[in-house]
Amino acid sequence: MKKKEWYNYLWIFSSIYLILGFINILFAWVGLICFFVPLIISIVKGNKTYCNKYCGRGQLFEVLGNKLKLSRRKDIPAFLRAKWFRYGFLIFFLTMFVNMLFTTYLVFAGNRGLKEVVTLLWTFKLPWNWAYTGNIVAPWIAQFAFGFYSVMLTSSVMGIITMVLFKPRSWCVYCPMGTMTQMICRGKHH
Repeated sequence: MKKKEWYNYLWIFSSIYLILGFINILFAWVGLICFFVPLIISIVKGNKTYCNKYCGRGQLFEVLGNKLKLSRRKDIPAFLRAKWFRYGFLIFFLTMFVNMLFTTYLVFAGNRGLKEVVTLLWTFKLPWNWAYTGNIVAPWIAQFAFGFYSVMLTSSVMGIITMVLFKPRSWCVYCPMGTMTQMICRGKHH
């Protein structure tokens, strides 16, 4: 039996991260690790080591899909693998991310009050006021946390849906971070 390395347990980190966002929204800031580390690795090393080895979310889908047998293990539809879909989804995702940053800026500038909601799938506004007890930090810091957790929860839900319908790591095919790191790696090698 092959000995497991420390990074084989990063799925636990992803699970704890999602749970902590229910307890205190400020934990959402920890998710920036999952945003910057893949970019840094692809810029420095020129490869997708993060996606292939260190992505806790991908590992979580692997555990849920294979070990717990929650996946149908069907091939992902061709359109989800298509460049136009992957790059289109990346543009859409980045647009939503920039919108989240703009909302954070509006709260920072005092033009808008803090909204204690998590937006799931960019559509459904879920009240999340139990996860923040006000005045701990500046309102814009909490607003960023609500927005960033919305992005992380949405992408996790999308990943779980595709994991159930198709193969466990189907999300990885069109994951915006994976698409960005792939673009960086291709740019670095040309």
